[in-house]
Amino acid sequence: MPKNRSPVQAHVRASSDLYGLHAVRALLERHPERVGAVYLAERRDDVRIQRIEQLARAAGRPVRRLEAQALRQRLGAVAHQGVLAEIEPLPPWDEQQLITALEGASAPLLLALDGVQDPHNLGACLRSADACGVLAVVVPRDRAAHLTPVARKVAAGAAETTPLVVVTNLARTLQRLKQAGLWVIGADADGPARADEVDLSGPRVLVLGAEGAGLRQLTRQNCDYRVRLPQLGAVESLNVSVAAGMLLYEAVRQRRS
Repeated sequence: MPKNRSPVQAHVRASSDLYGLHAVRALLERHPERVGAVYLAERRDDVRIQRIEQLARAAGRPVRRLEAQALRQRLGAVAHQGVLAEIEPLPPWDEQQLITALEGASAPLLLALDGVQDPHNLGACLRSADACGVLAVVVPRDRAAHLTPVARKVAAGAAETTPLVVVTNLARTLQRLKQAGLWVIGADADGPARADEVDLSGPRVLVLGAEGAGLRQLTRQNCDYRVRLPQLGAVESLNVSVAAGMLLYEAVRQRRS
C-alpha cells in the first residue's frame, strides 16, 4: 500500500459515500444492512456522534476514528459534520419498475422534476417526498440533477427510502403514466387554477420545472391541469424545492380530509 494513502482511502470502497449526522443516522436506523464501515472524526464525541456509533456497533458495522483531514481528503470541501458511511445506495428505478410498482399501489402519488439541476434542490425534494408518502421521484436522464453525495446529505436519508426514477424522455413517461390512470398536475405560476381548487387526492403525478425556466413545452402539453401556488408577497417565484413541498403537502391535506 502506498505510504501517502490515508486509512480511509486504503479501505475497499463501497458503492457510495453518505455523510452528515442526520443522513447517516437515518440509514442506520432504517436500513443498517446497506451500511458498510462508518468513519467518525477523531475529536468529535458529542451525543449525536455517540448515537451513530451505538447504532453502527449494534448493527455489527465497523466504526473507525479518523482525523478531520482524512475525511476532507475523501469528501472534499463539504460539511460532513464529522461522519461518513460507506453504503450500498438504493439503486435507481427505470420506467418499467415504476409501472410495476404502480400496479399494487392505491392512489399513488409521484413527484416529477423537469430539468432541476441543483443537487441541493433534488435532495430537498426527496426529503419532502419521503415525508409526504410519495411512491417515487421521476427525473430525466439528461440536463437534470441525479444522486450525488451532496444530494444524499440534503435528503437526510430520504434518498435511501424514496426511489429515484431516471427516464430517457420525461414527456413520454408522463404519457405512459396517464395511460396507467394517473393525472398529471403541473406547477405553473400562470396556472389557471390554485392548487387547492384541483383534486389531488387520487392517483397523481405532480410536476415541477426548473427555477426560472419552469416546465418545458412538451411537459406542459402533457399536464391534465396546471396549478399555481398562491403568493401574497413581492417575490416573483418560489424555490423549486419549497414549491414542491407546498404542493405535496396540499396533496396530503386533501388525502387526509
